[in-house]
Amino acid sequence: MKKIALVLFIAVLSFYQSFADEGMWLPQLLQTLNEKQMKKMGMKINASDIYSISKSSLKDAIVSFGGFCTAEVISNEGLLLTNHHCGFDAIQNHSSIQNNYIRDGFWAYNKGQELQNQGLFATFIISINEVTNEVLKGITANLSEKERQSIIDKNIAALKTTIKKESYQDILIRSFFEGNKYFCFVTETYKDVRLVGAPPSAIGNFGKDTDNWMWPRHTGDFSMFRIYAGKDNKPAAYSADNVPYKPKRSLNISLDGVKEGDFTMVFGFPGRTTEYLHSAAVKQIMDVTDPAKIAIREKALNVIDGFMRKDEGLKIKYAAKYASIQNAYKKWQGEVLGLRSKDAVGKKSK
Repeated sequence: MKKIALVLFIAVLSFYQSFADEGMWLPQLLQTLNEKQMKKMGMKINASDIYSISKSSLKDAIVSFGGFCTAEVISNEGLLLTNHHCGFDAIQNHSSIQNNYIRDGFWAYNKGQELQNQGLFATFIISINEVTNEVLKGITANLSEKERQSIIDKNIAALKTTIKKESYQDILIRSFFEGNKYFCFVTETYKDVRLVGAPPSAIGNFGKDTDNWMWPRHTGDFSMFRIYAGKDNKPAAYSADNVPYKPKRSLNISLDGVKEGDFTMVFGFPGRTTEYLHSAAVKQIMDVTDPAKIAIREKALNVIDGFMRKDEGLKIKYAAKYASIQNAYKKWQGEVLGLRSKDAVGKKSK
């Protein structure tokens, strides 16, 4: 997650063919922008069931996991579900030659066996409000970029002092649409997040780097954690006295499966979109920046791999770092391949 923002990606499957209405939407704008269309596509809930500040809604069951992934609350005792690779660093930190949880998996059979993870956190979005006018106050077209940014920084600092929040809440003001819009996020961050379970990597990372970024995949790509809170259910530092977090909302899991034509949406914390980049920028990514990043990571992977193959303890210690480098390496390779095979620069130029 490069930028804190809840967004939606919506896809709908028909009986005869697949089609999708792709895009990213801030959830507080759904009622005015997307609700009618989403209902026509088969959505059975209202926009207020997705985002609301006056009642529990789906946003209260979705967290930013560690600032780099999305996780979902799936029980009334703070149980979190996320991807295997999102929990991989925590799994690796608890692993040793004697207890190789990467290779063998890990399961806590009671809450007392759940493992603490220093530095890991889960952030909930409490509210989102547009503050563009306040942030861009005093901005004119004749300002230099440095002058413009200085004014924006001062406006944001002043604005933060006026926004009401609880002592355990935080305020984040972020730019969107290349700095044309600004939104204020009031958040709550829980810093006691414990590892509950993860399958062996042979399941959680089945196919490994060969299948990464490919479709379809056949991996059991999940890990499970639990949020703990103070006895008042508010964020608290790790303590043996903390109790499982009681969420405002948790997701129900249906075992009925899906059928053709079911409405589907994804709700979470992605990175940023570059859909509207100029053709020159796309060409630079394809010919300069991506190839450079690929080459650097190829050398790094070869060095790390050489040492990991010789030492099982070192292999465990470097597993998460290697996986992170390999993840980006494979992604950029596919990005270059896709841009070239689809003549992306030519299409952008037109």
